[in-house]
Amino acid sequence: MRSRRKVSKKITPVSVSPEAEQTGSSLKTENQEEEEERESKGGEAEMFPRVEGLKMFIGAHVSSAKGVHNSITNSNRIGGNAFGLFVKQQRRWTSPPIKPEDIDHFGELLKEHKYDATKHVLPHGSYLINLANLDHAKNEQAYSAFLDELQRCEQLGIGHYNFHPGSTLGLSKPDAIKRLAANINAAIKATKFVKIVLENMAGHGNLIGSTWEDLADVIAMVENKSRVGVCIDTCHTFAAGYDIRTHELYDKMWSEFDKIIGLKYLSAIHLNDSKAPLGSNRDLHQNIGLGFLGLESFRILMNTHHVEGLPMILETPNNNDEAVWGREIKLLESLIGKSADDTDFIAKRDALWKKGAQERKDMEQKTKKKDDKKQSKLKVGKKRRVETDDEEE
Repeated sequence: MRSRRKVSKKITPVSVSPEAEQTGSSLKTENQEEEEERESKGGEAEMFPRVEGLKMFIGAHVSSAKGVHNSITNSNRIGGNAFGLFVKQQRRWTSPPIKPEDIDHFGELLKEHKYDATKHVLPHGSYLINLANLDHAKNEQAYSAFLDELQRCEQLGIGHYNFHPGSTLGLSKPDAIKRLAANINAAIKATKFVKIVLENMAGHGNLIGSTWEDLADVIAMVENKSRVGVCIDTCHTFAAGYDIRTHELYDKMWSEFDKIIGLKYLSAIHLNDSKAPLGSNRDLHQNIGLGFLGLESFRILMNTHHVEGLPMILETPNNNDEAVWGREIKLLESLIGKSADDTDFIAKRDALWKKGAQERKDMEQKTKKKDDKKQSKLKVGKKRRVETDDEEE
């Protein structure tokens, strides 16, 4: 059984899921939301022990409110051996510089808790940044914010920086990718060592990065290829149409990735189940085992040799309860070395699948209605075109 002990809530802020950060247009800052949550919850936070010596370095995207050093304490409390964070307020273009004392404290806590920032810390870039923007002023603003975040990583000794490739915003994809790569090249020349990690996307709208070909095209234009990599988000991968629910399909996905991009560029994993069905192009993260991917997908992942040693970061919903991530970290760690016919695994898999059944059913119905509506519009448009052609004849 997992050992637990109680820790005062005063130690550090409560973690906030990056998924909550993406939705809505709240005027509250991340710090304000966390302060209010701590005031309303009362009680004490649950602490999960870290397990050393594992081949998989699993953690979550934790809060860095009130100082980047707090991200280490937050990660340690949920038992993470890796963690993600924002190196500045992600809703704003600019933030005050990191205080020298916070940089020092960050380094001290890394040593104390035995985290390797060059390998197992994965900051997430601001969602405001779009390096493919055609507008000169907006592109300059995005690049400035991008470079600032990379420089913050280097101040903290962090070796990887993950970000979304951006949107074409009406440009042709080749032109957008060219602009994106040019900014990456400039940023690499302006920094010393941090690796820029491109995250694959779910495929919605004009976003870059939902296919392996997109990511390969960006990497091909990066001059210093030792400073670029790829982060695979399991939800995004599934939503983009890459099925990984069986060993055969999972191996096929990685075979295609290796052929088109190259496994040598794989630098990180974002761990998320999917609320939406395969190929939905919807970026809807779900808790592990409850969504359409199911626990088997993650059992296979937790026993994959080429992801060993990479930072593997949860971005699942937690409803402002960081214990959710602590339990998911322990669940994922329990899958290491487990076979598909292991009775303990089967019991966990089936219980989680049953728990998420109603939500999956509701989402399937919503998706079907949306697809039916889209098909209906296409049929009406086709009929009108035929009628117009007949009138012209």
